[in-house]
Amino acid sequence: MLNKENILIVDDDILILELIQRHLQSLNYHTYKAISVKEALEILKDTSIDLLITDLQMPDVDGLELIKYTSEHYPKIPKLVVTGFPSIEGALEVMKSGVVDYITKPFTKEELKTAILKSLEIKSKEDTVTKLKVAETHKPYGELIGSSPAMKKVTDVIERLKNNKATVFIYGESGTGKELVARSIHYMGKYSSAPFVAVNCGAIPENLLESELFGYVKGAFTGAEKDRKGFFQAANNGTIFLDEIGNASLATQLRLLRVLQEKEVVRVGSQKAEKVDVRVIAATNINLKDLIEKKRFREDLFYRLTVVEIKVPTLVERSSDIPLLVDKFLFKYGLEYKDRFLKMTPEALEVLKNYYWPGNIRELENVIQRAIIMSDRFVDVEHLPDHIKYQIDFSKTNKLLSLKEFEKTYILKVLKATNNNKTKAAEILKIDRKTLREKLK
Repeated sequence: MLNKENILIVDDDILILELIQRHLQSLNYHTYKAISVKEALEILKDTSIDLLITDLQMPDVDGLELIKYTSEHYPKIPKLVVTGFPSIEGALEVMKSGVVDYITKPFTKEELKTAILKSLEIKSKEDTVTKLKVAETHKPYGELIGSSPAMKKVTDVIERLKNNKATVFIYGESGTGKELVARSIHYMGKYSSAPFVAVNCGAIPENLLESELFGYVKGAFTGAEKDRKGFFQAANNGTIFLDEIGNASLATQLRLLRVLQEKEVVRVGSQKAEKVDVRVIAATNINLKDLIEKKRFREDLFYRLTVVEIKVPTLVERSSDIPLLVDKFLFKYGLEYKDRFLKMTPEALEVLKNYYWPGNIRELENVIQRAIIMSDRFVDVEHLPDHIKYQIDFSKTNKLLSLKEFEKTYILKVLKATNNNKTKAAEILKIDRKTLREKLK
């Protein structure tokens, strides 16, 4: 598979030009050749170039002028000088002009490869920083990233909510970033210096949730050796975020209703009410109305919680934000894995944009983290999981198929997606090759 960088080689010596081109092609780079500065400028004007390799001594206009012109008009293109006339003065001059590296003729293929990798690595880091700055311009609220219309609706609501303490109900699929929305409401407003307390109601055992939320007094139950404040008291004057609120028991829901109605909490084992000034933000990825019908969630609490509702869009609903999110995760794990700042190929990015993302942003982050581990220089299609690479699209037909017809259609689509690779198709279908052959008959 070809690397994705376009490298422009400029030298008036045809033999050197072809030698460098052969070296680069053996290393799987796209190459462009120019025997003069004038020809090089035409290529620069019409082509996206990732690295310029140029000689210094050339007739008419020398390589130093090309370097200076490129630095001025194409500052993101790294420059690598290859020359047969080395000198300390010349090296200093070209380095001042923005050249990344400087090698002299004759050189080995390994020396050229090392210099190219150094130049491209610096460009990759600069590109990553630039992309991060671009992403920052689309991050108007805390850690929320995105400029899609779906995200604009969310941030518009946050803008209206951030400076008041209205109760907010956030809903959306798992992995869409509901807690990030809650944090943005808190930290982008005038109460940002007050506490923000996040509580995962689904992660705390039901028999402990009440005491964790509201606190308890000494002797309230076995093990309660002293008075203890709860999460509501800890969040006083700030915000409490109750994630997976549908997991709260009916008894806990009744206590929550009192907090919302009376602005006070009663610790477990106590009769004394304590005033609290807390903004409550609740969230869930399940339908609370279904729980209300099943008598597992209080209807009066539901209406108290849903003063303002925010639906967090799925990743499919905001697919135009995927490149920004990818850049964020590439940078995040590039730092975590010790400056492994990798680029993603356009082909891989297109595959990600076309996937249906059942796990939303959380799944995307996991995919990027895995891809960085599995790749060396580029995140390409081959570094993505099979279920993403070989996704099957049935959206273009509304015809309802029988089970036998569906199986036939699906097997043929898998074969097409794998370029008729029966071993890979059998692996994806989770059947052996013999079974696949029988089905194909």
